[in-house]
Amino acid sequence: MQKLIFDEPYEFVPPYRGTFLSWAFRFYLPHFMRQRYGLQSWKTYGLDHLRASLNADLGIILCPNHSRSSDPLLSGAITTEIPCHVYAMASWHVFKQNWLESFVAHRVGAFSVYREGLDRKALDTAIDIVATAERPLMVYPEGVISAANDRLLTLMDGTAFIARTALKKRLKTHPDSGVVIHPVAYRYQHHGDPEKLLPPVLTRLEKHVFWQAQGHLSPLERTLKLRSAVLAAREVQILGEARSGDAEVRIAQLVDHILHQYEAEWLGAMRTGDVVQRVKELRAVILPDMVRAAVDDAERKRRWTHLTDLYYAQCLSLHVPGYLNPSLPAERLNHRLFETVERLEEELTDHVTSYPDLHVDVKVGEPIPVKPIDRSQRDNDPLMAELRARMLELLGVTDDWPPVPVTRLERSDSDMLP
Repeated sequence: MQKLIFDEPYEFVPPYRGTFLSWAFRFYLPHFMRQRYGLQSWKTYGLDHLRASLNADLGIILCPNHSRSSDPLLSGAITTEIPCHVYAMASWHVFKQNWLESFVAHRVGAFSVYREGLDRKALDTAIDIVATAERPLMVYPEGVISAANDRLLTLMDGTAFIARTALKKRLKTHPDSGVVIHPVAYRYQHHGDPEKLLPPVLTRLEKHVFWQAQGHLSPLERTLKLRSAVLAAREVQILGEARSGDAEVRIAQLVDHILHQYEAEWLGAMRTGDVVQRVKELRAVILPDMVRAAVDDAERKRRWTHLTDLYYAQCLSLHVPGYLNPSLPAERLNHRLFETVERLEEELTDHVTSYPDLHVDVKVGEPIPVKPIDRSQRDNDPLMAELRARMLELLGVTDDWPPVPVTRLERSDSDMLP
């Protein structure tokens, strides 16, 4: 499991106001992206939309989709060509891992946000950046890496809160100005042949689960078989035995089973709906006493078990139903196959292989003017609905993923979590 959660007091990392490293890093960016992420090339579209907003001295929020770990540094593709500098909200764990990448991220404009609770300093900082139009602010409204470039996760409403609060402040000092949100799409595409590039990785992963190499199968068949192995291992751990039947239905059942167990204990009632939000809500209840050192070692260990189960439940939930449909056009299916193998590799090894064939189109959409909220529309925010529609349009995908039918697993003594 990657180190994404920390049971220690949060310390806000403020934005670095200097611009030299942000300016200088753009010369190293292509090499870094090739070496670190296998990203060979990119092409930008719609930058004139952003230039117009900058020239109009508007408060600006950039909202990209977030399907890969390379996304934050990919903002350099935009800032290099405009040119401009940006600030970006980044999860605190970014500043707690590799020191070099943490240093670079901070110096090119990232500041921290605590995902496990309300981070007033981060919110106030973001609002001030937009209200003063100091620089464009980059926010990833999905909140987590989706690991699927053909899907957009639920957008968090914090984006709208920042935008509207910043608008209110900006209008006090600049009554003729405003705040806009630019949807941004990172559209990745693997151009390599999965028949040549994926077998060495699949063989390594098959050995990881104590299999002989399944070279007699196609990469698609091997990937689906590996996914079933990962699922069965989780079922044995959580339920005491592997289940049979459709893998996608079983994934949904297992995820709900894990969440319902912990929701009953920590929240007093079981929830439904978006998995990422449910996991976030549970972490917000489990972590505080750990951070305050208000639990003994046994309880801390028990809670880490819960947090680990929640991490893997969220990972499982990112396997999109029907994502590897064999009837898809070959180019799209091949890219999804690469994505799925990368996801499985990360789940099994915490490592992702970089393939030397990756390209991305970076598309900046037309601005969405921010308006004060109509109180009657708070439960169906038109700003977030429009942002989602525009992001999907830029990505060239639909929002029609069918829900997986889920029936609750029959519980027995062997089904109980430790």
